[in-house]
Amino acid sequence: MRVKQFLFTFILIGALGLTSCKSQSNATSTTKDLTSSKLKWSEKMALTLMMRHPKAFQIDDRTTAKWDYVHGLVASSIEELYKKTKDEKYYEYVKGYADALIDENGKIATYEMDKYNIDMVVAATILFDIYDRTKENKYLVAMQTIRKQLDNQPRTASGGFWHKQIYPNQMWLDGLYMGQPFYAQYTTTFENGKYLDDVAKQFELLEKNDKDPKTGLLYHAWDESRKMPWADKVTGKSPNFWSRALGWYAMALVDVLDNFPKEHPKQKELVGYLNELAVALEKVQDKKTGLWYQVTDMAGREGNYLEASGSSMFAYALAKGVNKGYLPAKFKKVANFAFDGLTTKLIRVDADGGITLTQCCQVAGLGGTPYRDGSYEYYVNEKKKDNDPKATGPFILAAIELNR
Repeated sequence: MRVKQFLFTFILIGALGLTSCKSQSNATSTTKDLTSSKLKWSEKMALTLMMRHPKAFQIDDRTTAKWDYVHGLVASSIEELYKKTKDEKYYEYVKGYADALIDENGKIATYEMDKYNIDMVVAATILFDIYDRTKENKYLVAMQTIRKQLDNQPRTASGGFWHKQIYPNQMWLDGLYMGQPFYAQYTTTFENGKYLDDVAKQFELLEKNDKDPKTGLLYHAWDESRKMPWADKVTGKSPNFWSRALGWYAMALVDVLDNFPKEHPKQKELVGYLNELAVALEKVQDKKTGLWYQVTDMAGREGNYLEASGSSMFAYALAKGVNKGYLPAKFKKVANFAFDGLTTKLIRVDADGGITLTQCCQVAGLGGTPYRDGSYEYYVNEKKKDNDPKATGPFILAAIELNR
């Protein structure tokens, strides 16, 4: 009996030792990986984030899990990295985010449908691949829940999704990225593409009502009711161009096109919008650094600065646009010039071996409390945050598309 107890104790101690060694090894492997000179920028950034935030829900310095668009954005970028590298640690990191929020019945913790916040849709895009691989019903139920939000999302009189319940009659450029790539993929995957016209309609409305004919750029938002103090009383447009809002819009276009067959009547229209935007963006790209300013068309104005998230988003959208055949090859040079600017002007290498992307606008919006008026002064004075996820996710995506 004593021999059996001894053997059990010996085996248990050995197992604990192996577990401890494994966890120590996992903790140090990321640092070892980061020192490799062969690493691409996409992996450098992903491994940095994974080292500093061992659980994906900790991204953006969170201590508790929350269903949120910033986590969805970074997780989507790491999911793309997994497809490129087939390295299981990336898949497990993304799946870990889903499993931290979605219970066995498919209920999404912290998600509140009745707020009708379109920001909450985008994180569900990571679930298509996870469900396809695992066939676990909880992921399908979670996607069906998010899809239901779009069925009931309030709309403008002309048919555009409100950005949030608390922002009536308003379409924001941000919202196109938050809602449409998921909507397009869901309707293609599960509904035989039935609602692709409705996806395209969201872009049509902003092209018609929110675009500046002179520059070809789109304003941050459009209020169909013209009631918001920030809205032009005649057009309903907000007063300025914000690079990240335009970046959301550019990414939305290239990502929804993944699910528009070439023969679909709206596909050429969306490709046309992307081409017009690419031309407009090249005109306002900084000629010295390849980057774009926080307020897109006001280079040199006091307080304006070269901003990382918008620049990363443009680099990604332009590179993917060329890779997919939507844009002329010359825009790959525009994207590479931007990526050169990001890596030489805005990236810092840290003592822990990780990298930090600087000059990231933390957040910007319109209306709300305290009130945000969309003025030039408002945008240039919003806080900045190093390695903000709204910059790091698109940086990873740009690096993948450019194979840098």
